[in-house]
Amino acid sequence: MAGKRTFTMIKPDAFGAGNTGAIIKMIEEAGFKLVAGKITHLTKELAGKFYEVHKERPFYGELCDFMSSGPIMAIVLEKDNAVEDFRKLIGATNPAEAAEGTIRKAYAKSVGENAVHGSDSDENAAIESSFFFSKFEEIA
Repeated sequence: MAGKRTFTMIKPDAFGAGNTGAIIKMIEEAGFKLVAGKITHLTKELAGKFYEVHKERPFYGELCDFMSSGPIMAIVLEKDNAVEDFRKLIGATNPAEAAEGTIRKAYAKSVGENAVHGSDSDENAAIESSFFFSKFEEIA
């Protein structure tokens, strides 16, 4: 059974461009409930830990630099079938390939600066949420 929670980050490009409110509005209009949220600024070291799964990939260093370049907003979302539905809402990693009406089509600049992160599995949603939030920070 698909889980009810997923994790997202509004990345430095979208946060810095002032698109946070519009992105949250799209998320809520798609039926997601925000159960935890915070604005923070990742250090390069913390970005590296969060994206450690990509450590051997050629874009890892650039990704860590980008993710530590400005504030982000970390958010835990709730909805039935959360991970799959949120992945549809954010659209393809490459905004040029993203469907109309998706977050990345509307707000991403490029493959590298693609506005939002979205968990790719229920397991990763739990891991990523716990990276930023303790249990007492999430609404039960």
